[in-house]
Amino acid sequence: MNKHNYRILIGSPIHQKPQILTEFLQSLLQLNDQKIEFHYYFIDDNIDPKSQELLIEFQQKKEHSRITRSDEQKHYECNDTTHYWHSDLVWKVAAFKNSIMQYAIDYKFDYVFLIDSDLILHPNTVEQLVKADKPIVSEIFWTKWVPEAVEQPQVWLYDEYTQWEHHPDELHVSEEEQVNRFSQFTNKMKIPGLYEVGGLGACTLIRHDALQAGVSFTRIPNISYWGEDRHFCIRAAALGIPLYVDTHYPALHLYRESDLEQYLQSKHQTNVSHTKYENPPPMENISHIPSSTMSVRERPKLTLTMVIRNEANRYLHQTLSEHQKYIDEAVIIDDGSTDNSLEICKELLTNIPLRLIRNEHSKFSNEIQLRQQQWAETIQTKPDWILNLDADEQFESSFGDDINDMLKANSIDCYCFRLFDLWNETHYREDQYWHAHLYYRPFLIRYREDFQPAWRETPQHCGRFPMNVLELRHQLSPLRLKHFGWAKHEHRIEKYNRYLELDPGARYGWKEQYDSILDQKPLLIPWDQSQF
Repeated sequence: MNKHNYRILIGSPIHQKPQILTEFLQSLLQLNDQKIEFHYYFIDDNIDPKSQELLIEFQQKKEHSRITRSDEQKHYECNDTTHYWHSDLVWKVAAFKNSIMQYAIDYKFDYVFLIDSDLILHPNTVEQLVKADKPIVSEIFWTKWVPEAVEQPQVWLYDEYTQWEHHPDELHVSEEEQVNRFSQFTNKMKIPGLYEVGGLGACTLIRHDALQAGVSFTRIPNISYWGEDRHFCIRAAALGIPLYVDTHYPALHLYRESDLEQYLQSKHQTNVSHTKYENPPPMENISHIPSSTMSVRERPKLTLTMVIRNEANRYLHQTLSEHQKYIDEAVIIDDGSTDNSLEICKELLTNIPLRLIRNEHSKFSNEIQLRQQQWAETIQTKPDWILNLDADEQFESSFGDDINDMLKANSIDCYCFRLFDLWNETHYREDQYWHAHLYYRPFLIRYREDFQPAWRETPQHCGRFPMNVLELRHQLSPLRLKHFGWAKHEHRIEKYNRYLELDPGARYGWKEQYDSILDQKPLLIPWDQSQF
């Protein structure tokens, strides 16, 4: 009689860097298997020969291992900012996952466990998911989808990635209430338990009855949502199959090389087992702290910091006219302007202490040098709070009403906001390439003398703040930020040409996004105060 209670197929399409793949495979070897007979099915889509060798070595160590070589390898671009997917890659991976599920059906496995190859599992993960006794259940993990954003789980409640509760009969939910509900959801996801969700992926156990019912990653033709996991989840819901997430043993997501470096350093320093990742550092969102714990004092000094270059005929006048209503001082670097941008700054900020620095030659081709200069010049003024904005970024009008209370909250050191890329004066863009407004990023921080800045040392897209500002106590704000930098056709052409010049190989950015700047008919959504 088979001593194992279950036969489970662990499946993964793999296109991975050797260093990350090594840790992923090691975590698979450490899974508890007292009651489970594990089989493995890897689709080798690697370009790096070392990664191919690692799979072969794994196969030699573990029986019941199957490797299928993909015959359509394509370059997959990822860097320490984010990962870049285009449509062909998404649906190629969907086909890979479908073939793994079909193999599980053909060979009558009790479950298939589909997992991405950049995750590190707790040894009890699969055992816990089986214990949940659900047709489809994922183990949770947390990710900063871009370095300056807050961590978010890979599960959601509605639509494409909505992570707050709403009811069908609710015609309007205020922005503040959305943020509160978002915090409630993410805080709940940090409590060990089993929860029903609307969407999931990347670390998912699927029972045989769900497989037989027809779940699939195949694209649904009349759904425009991005990513094969969304189509899988919609199809499951249509089949009447509920989706669940387990939060007892969160996986660790090695989304970028810096995550790997942190993991290896921790592993080396502590020499601990994978139980270290049972409770990974949660997202530091403290919006749930009762107001009674926040003390009030005289308003601290708010310092606006900004880098400008030839902004006179763009949005500088409009932007400074808004900011001067609530700032206490300004630090502005003119990065080699040849127009009268400096004069505009002096004129509009005549009644506000202004520190102006002029670079005779622009440093923007090496942005990290420019941002470090901006930081150094700003902290020389001994700011209490630093508001870091570009010359084409403006908050919605209610920011001026709320800023005093925000600066007085002693329990918070950093505020994060959503930035909307306006494609004209009244509409913002939203598609697979343009969705910055889905994430919260830091724009306002309290300056602390004991803060040691750590920078992302890249010549482009290095971030306006040090990359470790989210180690400060931070809160998500419902206030929205308008970005007018793309709002005029001639400005989009200028930026497109600048990216071609400064980053011709898209080493620091995303080639498909660069190309999409010239799209003739992008999806535009009205900026309507009542819709957020």
